[in-house]
Amino acid sequence: MRYRTFGRTGWKVSEIGYGMWGMGGWSGSDDQESLKALGVAIQHGCNFFDTAWAYGTGHSEQLLGEARRQYPHAPMFIATKIPPKNMRWPARAEYAVEDAYPPDHVRRYTEKSLENLGVETIELQQFHVWSDTWAADEGWQRAVQDLKDSGLIRAFGISVNRWEPTNVMAALRSGVVDSVQVVYNIFDQAAEDELFPYCQAHGIAIIARVPFDEGSLTDTLTLESRWPDGDWRNLYFTPERLKDTLHRVERLRPLLPDGMDLPEMALRFILEHPAVSTVIPGMRRVRNVERNLRVSDGEALPPRLRDALRAHRWNRAAESV
Repeated sequence: MRYRTFGRTGWKVSEIGYGMWGMGGWSGSDDQESLKALGVAIQHGCNFFDTAWAYGTGHSEQLLGEARRQYPHAPMFIATKIPPKNMRWPARAEYAVEDAYPPDHVRRYTEKSLENLGVETIELQQFHVWSDTWAADEGWQRAVQDLKDSGLIRAFGISVNRWEPTNVMAALRSGVVDSVQVVYNIFDQAAEDELFPYCQAHGIAIIARVPFDEGSLTDTLTLESRWPDGDWRNLYFTPERLKDTLHRVERLRPLLPDGMDLPEMALRFILEHPAVSTVIPGMRRVRNVERNLRVSDGEALPPRLRDALRAHRWNRAAESV
């Protein structure tokens, strides 16, 4: 496992982190399987784990807390997220900041997460949604500083809306934000334009999420793919979007080098960018953990392949997913 510096915090975090949404709320999750997968990741040097209260109303956090108790001496950087008070995803400009992140809500949900995780301090607390119309509000800024001053968190970050990578720039200029979590993958490259250069210049860490485009870049989806009622992927992959996505996946196949599959190429593309501190693929099974962590070997993509992948950028407008 290779490690990168997490912005101005100076932490050395595994460049392949662990995304925990799937084990908290997706269909097909099994707690014992999840704990086994977490254990394998820890043993292989993964030390950055991203969860959220909203992932199963604390269940994912509790699983991570149990894994931490099983490996008490393993270095672990825990990142979690505070849901908006109005429980609306994604954030919209018309929502008032008081309806999303009033100070008492920020404190209360941090305390909930501390209890779920069984820790006294959370390395990285994040807002799970964001609108830059809230950036100038002093209430959330004071609440975050109070969490730091009281030792409940060490750093603070914002997870930005899908397909809105610049909808955080005003908040970054406040100086309060230590990290940004953003969708970044072969299809979603817009974060490179403005967000990445600013973060590099100001020591702000980047957490790349959704590296496999919710599964399309794992090369396992078909036009017949469906999920149980209530599974979020039914909303993301509408029939029309699924058809469009699979067409784009097909165009990637001729680019695959011998001995490399699509998930590996997807992760290596993300790791090519020096602004990325860690990428957090969702993993629920041991085989996925072992496959993804193997990519952290320092081998770069051939320059011609890297450049060819940039032509597959897909500029998608922000939607309600």
